[in-house]
Amino acid sequence: MEIAEFATNMSTLTVLSAMITPVVLILATGQLILTTSQRLARSIERARKISDQFEELISKEASQVNQERKELLYKLLYRAANRSRKLQQTISLLYVALSVFVATSVTIGLLEVLGYRALWVPVALGLFGTVFLFYATILLVAETRVALGAVDLEMNYLIRNYSREMLTSSSKKESRIS
Repeated sequence: MEIAEFATNMSTLTVLSAMITPVVLILATGQLILTTSQRLARSIERARKISDQFEELISKEASQVNQERKELLYKLLYRAANRSRKLQQTISLLYVALSVFVATSVTIGLLEVLGYRALWVPVALGLFGTVFLFYATILLVAETRVALGAVDLEMNYLIRNYSREMLTSSSKKESRIS
């Protein structure tokens, strides 16, 4: 094998290796898209369920309506809508990041085929994609905090309204056992 042929083969391997590098980020972004889509579906399902409960509560006569329960459902509905919006923004950012990572890989190949030495182009694309991915993960953290806040609201409501009942029924069971 001649030196020139060896150099060409090494150059080809280098280009292929460079093109494969963004694939790791593409796979990670794809996995985040999948899990975020599932979270969005659950969030929308939860919002619809809360909305139905809220409408049912509103349709009852005022004397039958527990005002505190109505306020809780309204707050939960607001949080569910906020959560869904954050997840939708996150998915959009993840799709942009995915596109940029694919463009990075394609650009590396095209620059080599065309013989251009503008290495800053794939580097800049990779950095942009990483920025989008980073911002999407920040939104996912914010969405998780919204979801946790909704759970806290629900648990506080249940503890506030049903703790005496549970303590009473628990003590009755204990007295029967003794």
